[in-house]
Amino acid sequence: MKKISLHRTSYRFFYPLLIKMRGLGQKRLILVLSLIVGILSGLAAVILKNLVHFIHTQLVLLHDTDSESYLFLALPGIGIFLTLIFVRYIIRDNLSHGVTKILYAMSRHKSKIKTHNTYSSMVSSAMTIGFGGSVGAEAPIVYTGAAIGSNIGQLFRVNYKTLTLLLGCGAAGAIASIFKAPIAGLVFTLEILMLDLTMASIVPLLISAVSAATVSYFLLGRGVVFDYTVIRPFALHNIPYFIILGIFCGFVSLYFTRVLMKIESKFGQIKSPYKKWILGSVVLGLLVFLFPPLYGEGYDTLQALLDGRSSVIFDNSLFYSFQNEYWLLLLFLVMLLGIKVLATAATTGAGGIGGTFAPTLFMGGIAGFFVARVINQFSFIDVSESNFALVGMAGMMAGVMHAPLTAIFLIAEITGGYALFIPLMITSTISYITIMYFEPHSIYTKRLAAKGDLLTHHKDKAVLTLMRIGSVVETDLAIVNPDDTLGKMVKTISKSRRNIFPVVDNEGMMLGIVLLDDIRDIMFNAEVYENTYVRELMSLPPDFIYLDEPMDSVMRKFEDTRAWNLPVVDKGKYIGFVSKSKIFNAYRDVLVQFSDE
Repeated sequence: MKKISLHRTSYRFFYPLLIKMRGLGQKRLILVLSLIVGILSGLAAVILKNLVHFIHTQLVLLHDTDSESYLFLALPGIGIFLTLIFVRYIIRDNLSHGVTKILYAMSRHKSKIKTHNTYSSMVSSAMTIGFGGSVGAEAPIVYTGAAIGSNIGQLFRVNYKTLTLLLGCGAAGAIASIFKAPIAGLVFTLEILMLDLTMASIVPLLISAVSAATVSYFLLGRGVVFDYTVIRPFALHNIPYFIILGIFCGFVSLYFTRVLMKIESKFGQIKSPYKKWILGSVVLGLLVFLFPPLYGEGYDTLQALLDGRSSVIFDNSLFYSFQNEYWLLLLFLVMLLGIKVLATAATTGAGGIGGTFAPTLFMGGIAGFFVARVINQFSFIDVSESNFALVGMAGMMAGVMHAPLTAIFLIAEITGGYALFIPLMITSTISYITIMYFEPHSIYTKRLAAKGDLLTHHKDKAVLTLMRIGSVVETDLAIVNPDDTLGKMVKTISKSRRNIFPVVDNEGMMLGIVLLDDIRDIMFNAEVYENTYVRELMSLPPDFIYLDEPMDSVMRKFEDTRAWNLPVVDKGKYIGFVSKSKIFNAYRDVLVQFSDE
């Protein structure tokens, strides 16, 4: 049976509507599409939040309070197992690291995201988080929103630049809806997805963010994620303490980023998905059993800290009887900071789907509360522990995500805490500066940057990232064998229009090159035709280019060697040549598509 493309079927079905909408003109069409993307991404966020809440509520009804802590051992593993089955046998695709995959789609897949991502991340993350996986729903919903924008753009067959903008609109709408924070959604797209800030992009992003937030307000009410009222306003004499909090959050962010990636790489070395599931589920179950605040997103714990109810973190734990002990509380907080990353890594490593957004906020709130409690114990100044917990969330976000502006506006919007705008700015900036000294890339971009797949605001680098070696390889050069005589090579030269001749053995391995200028003085001497061989005439090229090499690395090699042509190899086998002029021509073509109109 012939497989029918979903996009092709949808295009035929909506063809009359598409024709009418195309009549609006390019600019008006983008505005209309950004509104549609915003509404749909807002609905997706609402659906995911309700799915997680529904699953969690139903699980609570299945058991009584006395047995709750023991069920912590099994519930997260069950949720991850259901997620694993769904992803492995129904979706059959990799859904992890949603924000990273969005950035990769922008740089390597022309901003095209598969159709199933418009729902698959929602379903899988709802199962993971609803059953207690120690991750957040934000990255999956951002991936879902981006997929909605990308697929709508593909349906209308827009160009790469517009498709990328619609992808960003979906991401902005997702953040705006799930947090009811339209400004944060806009800033998130500009700062983390690194879209250019121009009038052509800012208006569609605003439309998507506002429409998505409106959908969330309409369906979920006006309540924000964290119900908090600033009782003790910001005081100037607390600035040094917020600077200390920023430095502390920077180092905790560094710990979180490196440990998470290290543990995930260890899980990646395990081939069997079921072995990963068993190991991750056992680790996660034990951690959640010993430290119940690690169960799920952890927003209930954060709300308790903002309310000044620190004893709540001991509920249903083996340490409940120590809740009034000052030093044991500090020790418990430090342990939560240390092992939250283990719980998050165990969840994702075992096959669960979720993001680092919620774990980052959780650790930031714990870090801020911890610093405030220590300050109150050892200084003459009494600071607000709730305010510090709130500001710590922003500091941790700024450090882990390398997004201080997103952190500032998000925390201010989701709590209504604009009275703390100055300390939010101080702590976020200091945290960002601290981690940047040790880690130049965020948790989202570190893997992509290492492979040269990261788009940035630097337009030249971004254009190079969009280019691929395979599109500029020239294969019309005449190949010679190392055992060929000079006479045979002269016949080859007579049929070629190039002055470079790659030397390749019978197995396809490249051994060197012969330049026409190097043999010009003997190529007309017939006396040496039969006793002179190519292997005696060849030389090594200035450098080699590899088929999977990033384009910015290729350009550095051209600059270092001052060569005009360099050979391309794949595991030593000859592929072709790349010329500097061919790269420049391709660069201009990509720049036309990438640049603003």
